[in-house]
Amino acid sequence: MKKKALIVWGGWDGHEPKQTAEIAASLLEAEGFDVELSDTLDSFADEEKTKSMDLLIPVWTMGEITGEQSRGLLNAVRSGVGFAGWHGGAGDAFRTNTEYQFMVGGQWVAHPGGIVEYEVNIIDHEDPITAGLSDFRMKSEQYYMHVDPSNKVLATTTFSGIDAPWIKGCVMPVVWKRMYGEGRVFYMSLGHTAKDFDVPECREILRRGMLWAAR
Repeated sequence: MKKKALIVWGGWDGHEPKQTAEIAASLLEAEGFDVELSDTLDSFADEEKTKSMDLLIPVWTMGEITGEQSRGLLNAVRSGVGFAGWHGGAGDAFRTNTEYQFMVGGQWVAHPGGIVEYEVNIIDHEDPITAGLSDFRMKSEQYYMHVDPSNKVLATTTFSGIDAPWIKGCVMPVVWKRMYGEGRVFYMSLGHTAKDFDVPECREILRRGMLWAAR
């Protein structure tokens, strides 16, 4: 029986939610998933539907989520449905919903310097999400986040201090996984726009992370 994923996209257009959602969908479809793409958060409000999924993915930067929509999403993950997300689509989605942030394990706060060149360092070479991958470089937004210390961090980046000299040398998680109830949660801060996924390592981490998270 095919696994099922629901990808809900929208919010701020600058993160190319439709385009990046379609990239994720294509990766999952290549793995045999039945993928539903939706452009309304009401898709999360149907708790019977969300709990029938194997994977839920919001791609919705700077949005507002209602109590009903939030409950449908959070209750499904707590019950064992997987959650995956990237960049602001998941890590800066619903700023006023602290329970959502508790699930994700972090919240965006800044990207000093805007588009910068930086290195991503793989720190867990045994985990299935990052095994066999080497350090790589990105030219994109380098996310400074408030992160949950209970995350299992798989990759990090170090800040140069550009535009924010007080964080020079700060090591920040880029890829992590965690549990929320019975549900597996995967997050990476890469993926500012669709072009980020042209970097093979970025694309592969997303693919593996979604597969790991799926129930």
